[in-house]
Amino acid sequence: MIDPMQDEMTAAIAADLGIADLSIEEQKTIIAQFGEVALKAATISVVGKLSGDKREAFLQLAEAGDAAALKTFLDAEVPGHEELVKAAVAEEVKRFRDFQAT
Repeated sequence: MIDPMQDEMTAAIAADLGIADLSIEEQKTIIAQFGEVALKAATISVVGKLSGDKREAFLQLAEAGDAAALKTFLDAEVPGHEELVKAAVAEEVKRFRDFQAT
């Protein structure tokens, strides 16, 4: 059974990306691919604010998969990292929509 909340999230993201008129399967594929791109953009944005030794520490925490430790690290080392991530994702949404318009 499909989770109704997931369906709502998929619909909201599809609307943001301007792909709501595609089939559900196509939407899910594009959203998954877009998610990878957005995650990379957000990571680059945050990592760009770190010095070399802090980047290494970030990579170690990221590879360990400890989300709580990673958040604690970012809270201390990159003030406002949440806003950086939001801005990076918003920029990727804009790029995607601009690409669609061409």
